[in-house]
Amino acid sequence: MAISTAADLINAPLLYKGKVRELYDLGEHYLIVVTDRISAFDYVLEPAVPDKGNVLNRLSSYWFEVTEDLMENHVVHTDVDRLGAIVSDENKPALRNRIMVTRKAERIDIECVVRGYITGGGWRQYEKNGEINGIPLPAGLRKNDKLAEPIFTPAAKNDVGHDEDISFEAMADKVGSELADELKTRSLELYSFARDFCEERGIILADCKLEFGLVDGKLILIDEIFTPDASRFWSKENYALDIEIDSMDKEPVRTYLAGSDWDKNSQPDPLPAHVVEETTRRYRDIYKRLTGQEL
Repeated sequence: MAISTAADLINAPLLYKGKVRELYDLGEHYLIVVTDRISAFDYVLEPAVPDKGNVLNRLSSYWFEVTEDLMENHVVHTDVDRLGAIVSDENKPALRNRIMVTRKAERIDIECVVRGYITGGGWRQYEKNGEINGIPLPAGLRKNDKLAEPIFTPAAKNDVGHDEDISFEAMADKVGSELADELKTRSLELYSFARDFCEERGIILADCKLEFGLVDGKLILIDEIFTPDASRFWSKENYALDIEIDSMDKEPVRTYLAGSDWDKNSQPDPLPAHVVEETTRRYRDIYKRLTGQEL
């Protein structure tokens, strides 16, 4: 069963409803529920994709645990049975494995992007001016080339519309040079750890985005981490230069929409069943390959 919203399942104030996640106020803590909603090209699509939220939440929980020696994070627990009267017994099965109770951090409005390969939006910037977010790169790079060293390319977060790529200097102006340096250092450390972790499992971590917050003045990891919605994963056997590599995420949805007659300016028609099924399979597969466990 797919979960499109949790609003009817939770007895707590809804603070924020994103494209996928819902944020509820528990007083001392936040409750994050990861739904099965799926978005592409800035539209939330129908129907929801079974197991997508399950995978995203469990993967984040897994990564937060394996990186906790590198970086403190916001997780308090992920056990729906500890929510008490907030969720009735009859609703707990629907929310199992898709909730995260977290500390209340002050979000830093910077999306911390690390790129190990030149692709996507980074490649489009490089084609125009030989740079990514103001960082000059060697001439002659090809699409999907591995960079000599990973680069930190932040974006200013916008709750409405697209996030805005900015230079490191612009980020430092927004948050202060000391915090900017720490965000960059931490992001590169986390990417390097995850890149090597993925490499051992036959997966290339091409790039990722991380979010951070402050609790009592201390920097911690928040939101999600190294999931298919926040990272670009490539299977090693699919790696090649100068092509669009089929990424291990909602690529079936993007491919279907790009090949349809949808005008990209209106709500698209519901996704066909085979596209939904293939997308579920993709999410389940990346979970198994990263964790070694069946969902």
